[in-house]
Amino acid sequence: MKKKIMAVILGMTMAAAMTACGSGADTAATADTAATDDTAATDDTAAADTTAADATATDSKKWIIATDTAFKPFEYTDDSGEFVGIDMDILAAVAEDQGFEYEIQVLGWDASIAACQAGQADGMIAGASITDERKESGWIFSDGYYDANQCMAVAANSDISGFDDLDGQSVAVKTGTMSAAYAESLSEEYGFTVTYFEDSPTMYQAVVGGQVAGCFDDTPIMASNIKDTGIAMKLVEGTGNEPAAYGFAIFNADNQELVDMFNKGLANIKSNGKYDEIIAKYLGE
Repeated sequence: MKKKIMAVILGMTMAAAMTACGSGADTAATADTAATDDTAATDDTAAADTTAADATATDSKKWIIATDTAFKPFEYTDDSGEFVGIDMDILAAVAEDQGFEYEIQVLGWDASIAACQAGQADGMIAGASITDERKESGWIFSDGYYDANQCMAVAANSDISGFDDLDGQSVAVKTGTMSAAYAESLSEEYGFTVTYFEDSPTMYQAVVGGQVAGCFDDTPIMASNIKDTGIAMKLVEGTGNEPAAYGFAIFNADNQELVDMFNKGLANIKSNGKYDEIIAKYLGE
């Protein structure tokens, strides 16, 4: 009888011990699971914070946009000292439509290109004609936002009536522009030389002052200057080339987002009438 009682007690003791061991393992497993869950939750929170930080950084980016100093009516300083023009108004309207921030750097034509190529500016808007040659050399353009051609202008009292009258003469152009390329393409055929300037106003003064026989520039630019400033110049009929579109430009494919936003915004302001308001404001078209 005592042996049976002892056996029962021993069995109960072993069962209790086994139960205790099992509870300890379960508790450890539960603790490990909780720790893993906490770690995963922490990692998820960190990842979410990183994603949020990246999104904030993207949303708060301020794009640096370079432009020319004087290319009226597309960019110029008005009588009150404000930097204005068609390009400035289109960029502002597009940025508002697309919700991005930007800063304008007024650098000049050559300096704007150099700044974009060096990564000191993100994009450029300066009445830049979209050409295959520029695309091949690394320019990445938006959709066209204005069609313009180039022609020749001379002093108001000049007898020059066409390219045939330029033999032995010198004409002015702005460095690195479509008007420069246009003049260069005609120089050998008509026997004139090309003189280069950094900006349009200085070039126009050379025409008026008689240092050159005429100049080549974008037709709407010269027409606007003659009309608004009364400068003693006139456009020469029959000297224009085929029109090409102006485009916003980048020089780094990493900034494609900026071109995409420009294209979307441009399409929107054309459809809602804002674009037409801007053009009418400066050109009366």
